[in-house]
Amino acid sequence: MGKIKSKQVKRASHELMNNGIGFHEEFGKNKIILGREMPSKKMRNKMAGYLSRFMKHKHEESKKLEAN
Repeated sequence: MGKIKSKQVKRASHELMNNGIGFHEEFGKNKIILGREMPSKKMRNKMAGYLSRFMKHKHEESKKLEAN
């Protein structure tokens, strides 16, 4: 339990990524980036966690493609 994120978190995260905001694989850095823009602490933490996990998966996929 706990790994399923709502559509709202996913949609807002992808919109921010498409706007050109650079995110990292680390939760703390993403939390700082989102700090001023989020209406609540709970939403900020959910989005920072989702983005860090998403960026890790994206980075791993790019490594696999480079290896092949």
